[in-house]
Amino acid sequence: MEEKQNKNNSNNKLCDTAHSGSNSSSADRPVRVYADGIYDLFHFGHARSLEQAKKLFPNTCLLVGCCNDEITHKYKGKTVMTESERYESLRHCKWVDEVIPDAPWVLTQEFLDKHNIDYVAHDSLPYADASGAGKDVYEFVKSVGKFKETKRTDGISTSDIIMRIVKDYNQYVMRNLDRGYTRKELGVSYVKEKRLMVNMRLKKLHEKVKEHQEKVGEKIQTVAKTAGMHRNEWVENADRWVAGFLEMFEEGCHKMGTAIRDRIQERLRGQQSRGPTYLLQNGKEDNNDDEEYYDDDDDYEDEEYYAEEEYYDEEEKKK
Repeated sequence: MEEKQNKNNSNNKLCDTAHSGSNSSSADRPVRVYADGIYDLFHFGHARSLEQAKKLFPNTCLLVGCCNDEITHKYKGKTVMTESERYESLRHCKWVDEVIPDAPWVLTQEFLDKHNIDYVAHDSLPYADASGAGKDVYEFVKSVGKFKETKRTDGISTSDIIMRIVKDYNQYVMRNLDRGYTRKELGVSYVKEKRLMVNMRLKKLHEKVKEHQEKVGEKIQTVAKTAGMHRNEWVENADRWVAGFLEMFEEGCHKMGTAIRDRIQERLRGQQSRGPTYLLQNGKEDNNDDEEYYDDDDDYEDEEYYAEEEYYDEEEKKK
């Protein structure tokens, strides 16, 4: 910081010398070049244009004018940074020798004389004069032969940066909510805050699932390599192994069912061999045709038999 302050003091002395001796024909007198702008969200495109202005001559004193908030908001629109922040950003650019706050929107001869400006540097594209004084804010400077052209840096501008933020507005809101900002500080409603928080959690969950899927895929590849086969061969073998297991299981079930059916039929044949006559508890025959005695165990076995028969009938149909 102290080094930067010393540099600024040195540059100011250089520019003061050039200013006081502006009418001198000395060859070593710095050429006073002026560049102006808004310099909102100061970026490398701004810095490159100032570098070009600084290097227009071997010995250059670069003065940079910056418009205040009032005139900028009136003719161009709202800025992100305040005027004091924009002034300070320029002071920390190494190409700048002096910052002129409250710069005018349109340059006049009076302003050039006041600051003893030799040339004005800017890109050559016409800059519409929103104040209504003319078609181009640099029209007068061009007419008197004091305009020096610089080149714009493609792909970067304050408008482009703002457009990126607006385009991904929800992501930046979620980013700041995640960092502890309140919805009131961000100007977000209660409903929108909750919806964004849910979206943020879903996004994190999706990222975790994707991460696990990638890990599982890596493990499958590792196992496949260890087994000495490619992934497709591994899948084909796995299908064959599962099919073999199911076949063995089906065969075992069929044998078990056949054994159960044979056992039931054997019990039924044993019951039929005892005959139709049943004894009562007193040892006499029961001649009452209206009442019959049933063995509960036999009844249960009959139901089991019919249930088994229906099951195997259905299995036979399926085959």
